Amino acid sequence: MAALNYHHLRYFWSIAHEGGLTRAARRLNVSQSALSVQLRSLEEQLGHALFTRAGKRLELTEAGRIALDYADSVFKTGDELVSTLRERPGGARRALRVGAIATLSRNFQLALLRPLIGRADLDLVLRSGTLRELLARLDAHELDLVLANAPAPSDAAAPRESRLLDEQPVSIVGRPIPDAPPLRVPEDLDGAPMVLPSAESEIRLAFDRLCDAARVRPTILAEVDDMAMLRLLARESDGLTLVPPIVVRDELESGALVERARVPRLTEGFYAITLRRRFPNPLVGELLG
Repeated sequence: MAALNYHHLRYFWSIAHEGGLTRAARRLNVSQSALSVQLRSLEEQLGHALFTRAGKRLELTEAGRIALDYADSVFKTGDELVSTLRERPGGARRALRVGAIATLSRNFQLALLRPLIGRADLDLVLRSGTLRELLARLDAHELDLVLANAPAPSDAAAPRESRLLDEQPVSIVGRPIPDAPPLRVPEDLDGAPMVLPSAESEIRLAFDRLCDAARVRPTILAEVDDMAMLRLLARESDGLTLVPPIVVRDELESGALVERARVPRLTEGFYAITLRRRFPNPLVGELLG
């Protein structure tokens, strides 16, 4: 294989970052036709299409996303060479892009990602959103991994894989009350003031089914779709909170909150969702083992 043409790679890098041929050609002061020829030459040399056309827009293919990661590294390394020789040292880094749904425990995320945090050889990019938003970004190769509390729905157009990383119990927690009697779940929850996850979450759906079967109706103080906010409200509320204990681990250890009861037959799963790729990011394998 002939040596990589870095002039062509620079053109591709500009097209990707400028968002299209027109802006890249303007910035590089070349014609769009010349830019197209250079791009086709690079694609032929690499043996893969780097862009696909969506209407009037160019979108990176999986091979294009991989090529862009390497191009970013190549040109960043060139900048670091200049910096090093000017006594401003830097280091080559790789990127791992992780999306996590807003309802996922921050403590769980931190425990999973801790081995990568602070590593000098990588850029860890974290994004938050709904499962639908994050899966769309995963399918577009804008994310390497999505963390969720449910497996990804099946989609023939997107070969996704869902891996169960852990399962945690779900509990009823609250502020400590001296001599509080044991809490029976769900019987004692009828009319009880409660802070609950949003109705879209898996544990809330399961909890509602449990209460419906027992004809129990808690008094809902708040519904929260963010686990960080659920943790804050659990600390501030005089009522009870439905939450996986890992979310309020620090509060349980300090005694600011106590576990009043485990919810029977209710757990929360933590899943890693990836896209089956020809060129997987090796950092995903390092993270998941």
